[in-house]
Amino acid sequence: MAIVAGVDFGTLSVRVTLVDDQSGPIGFGTAEYPLHRKRGDPDYATQSHADHMDALTAAMRKALTSAGLDGHEVAALAIDTTGSSVVMVGENLEPLDDYYLWCDHRAKEEAEQITRLAHQEGLEAIRWCGGVYSHEWGFAKVLHWLRHNPDKRDRFVTALEHCDMIAATLTGASDPRSVKRSVCAMGHKWMWNPRWSGLPSQAFLSKVDPLFDGIRDKLAGVYATSDTIAGHLTEPWAERLGLRPGIPIPVGAFDAHWDAIGAGCRVGDAVNVVGTSTCIIAMAPEVDLIQGVCGIVPGSVAPSLVGIEAGLSATGDIFEAIARRANTRIGALSEGLDRYRAGETGLLRLTWDNGDRTVLVRADLSGMTLGWNLMHTAQDELFAAIEGTAFHTRIILERMMQGGVPVERVINAGGIPQNSPVLNQVYANVLGRPVLVPDALPTGLGSSIFASLAAGTYPDLERAQDAICRPFQVFHPDPTTQVVYDQLFSLYRTLYFGFGGKGELLSLSHVLPELKRLARQAS
Repeated sequence: MAIVAGVDFGTLSVRVTLVDDQSGPIGFGTAEYPLHRKRGDPDYATQSHADHMDALTAAMRKALTSAGLDGHEVAALAIDTTGSSVVMVGENLEPLDDYYLWCDHRAKEEAEQITRLAHQEGLEAIRWCGGVYSHEWGFAKVLHWLRHNPDKRDRFVTALEHCDMIAATLTGASDPRSVKRSVCAMGHKWMWNPRWSGLPSQAFLSKVDPLFDGIRDKLAGVYATSDTIAGHLTEPWAERLGLRPGIPIPVGAFDAHWDAIGAGCRVGDAVNVVGTSTCIIAMAPEVDLIQGVCGIVPGSVAPSLVGIEAGLSATGDIFEAIARRANTRIGALSEGLDRYRAGETGLLRLTWDNGDRTVLVRADLSGMTLGWNLMHTAQDELFAAIEGTAFHTRIILERMMQGGVPVERVINAGGIPQNSPVLNQVYANVLGRPVLVPDALPTGLGSSIFASLAAGTYPDLERAQDAICRPFQVFHPDPTTQVVYDQLFSLYRTLYFGFGGKGELLSLSHVLPELKRLARQAS
């Protein structure tokens, strides 16, 4: 038995979960940090490394107090973070600037340039990240920084993902070549894959922009899965955090990937981490290229398996926007949603409000709702939006299964499923299979599981999950409702590929009459 600390850095706060790895969570602590925005530049979103470390210190102290523990009892800690959140560093890994946070969208031109050249050059890597390199990802952010900070370029030594920077700081790493880099972060956001010997070639990167000359060498390091120890906690940081020096810290990962592990993900599961957006995580022993799926990386979730990542660009953000436009709050607007029946609203909602991440991979798409009449309400649209996110999830899961990813169970993780039985039941009915929801928020449990492995309590990931993961509440599909949703999904699929695809023109004349028919049938 060991007491371990799971650290989860989110967009606005850090959460520390202290876990007895035989019986479960025993203490929590959180602390916030500022998100820097600019009124004149809505794409700007940065955070300070110093603020992150101060918040980690405060959250760890709160967690220890919550658990009534002496910090010297903690045997290991592990870290997950948002991504791609990137910091440029100089000598001794000193930050040259704030993090470009994952939601910093300034690097659109750079991402488009990388995507365009990758297709011109026939770069294999671009096909494995959905055919589009995102402005939220590492290379685009680094190039934007290099172009806009000429006075700092000569001091630029390397760039680090947030999870790797935190681990390097706590373990006292100072040489970029000795830093352990997460294959989860580098595989999903930097086009790293052993299939083509790591990162894209220097020749390709230099062709994107000469400012990238030598960048591949600067991104050197030990690329490793999370069963590898990144280092051990230094005495100064142990004193600051209230922990014992020398405890192991494994290589970190992204929050959604470890949330999936904390939710109990195994081969055959698809985990929907449902929050402001949705990240869909699955694993398989071996997977080939899947068109439109943005990340297929060996070892990115479980070290011995291939990790598959997909998702929706907006979920909770859409629900909140509907409430905001109606001048109410999402809690108030959600009251009574359990009375809605499948197809009752007569609305069909395409949830492209923030573009399409998977399967079409088109940031230029916009949300749309079909079937309006003069009596519809904001609550009708909210229910249709829940149905729409479920339909989009079904599109993605069907594409993954076509590519050989086994999906036998669906687990709804993230914050929204904890508070929305309606959403979970709609998903079960739309997907046609049971939806499992952990009985408590699994955030922090994934990092606790990897900390437990680092402490040596369990020989493998599965046995650590058996001990630490929470039991499930199960939402079973209703066969009668499922029949209705199969009909609605057929319409949704037609609209999804008709409006969003680039194939032949389709006749859509049957869609609105069919929506009305299903609404009459439900009433």
